Amino acid sequence: MEQAAEAAELRYPIGKFDRPSIVSREQRDQFIQQIADLPDELRRAVHGLSESQLDTPYRSAGWTVRQVVHHLADSHMNSYVRFKLALTEDEPTIKPYREDLWAELAEARTGPVEVSLSLLDSLHRRWELVLEAMEDAEFARAFRHPEMGLVPLDTNVALYAWHGRHHVAQVNSLRDRMGWR
Repeated sequence: MEQAAEAAELRYPIGKFDRPSIVSREQRDQFIQQIADLPDELRRAVHGLSESQLDTPYRSAGWTVRQVVHHLADSHMNSYVRFKLALTEDEPTIKPYREDLWAELAEARTGPVEVSLSLLDSLHRRWELVLEAMEDAEFARAFRHPEMGLVPLDTNVALYAWHGRHHVAQVNSLRDRMGWR
């Protein structure tokens, strides 16, 4: 049982996402700030890592640091598009993607992390502009996810604020365990 708890802690160093039933304006502002801060936090987390360190899995049977960086770019691009769809269409059904298979593509396994770090810089700046321009009522707009059901944009803001912190914590946890500070 102790090994299972340790494995869960490595996989979810900040805990699993807890879907809020209601998001206050203050919470939303905090989530938006966390989304805005993600590119700099990720850059700090991978700063100075060697190629072999970037190719180290953050946990047994987990993705490498490099794959985590590329996954964040892939995932956050998808989320940004989902926001735009929900703002311009009535409850659009989005297409999920196989993140596990995307992470196994050659560019995700071997590509330079700077490509995804730069993408995240620009993407998150655009996303922040969208989020800051949204009226309160627009956060109630939603998209339909085939596996998650109806997802209000308020929930998605919370999810992606958590998602960025979650993966940065995985990298920082690995750095701490390996003494890469």
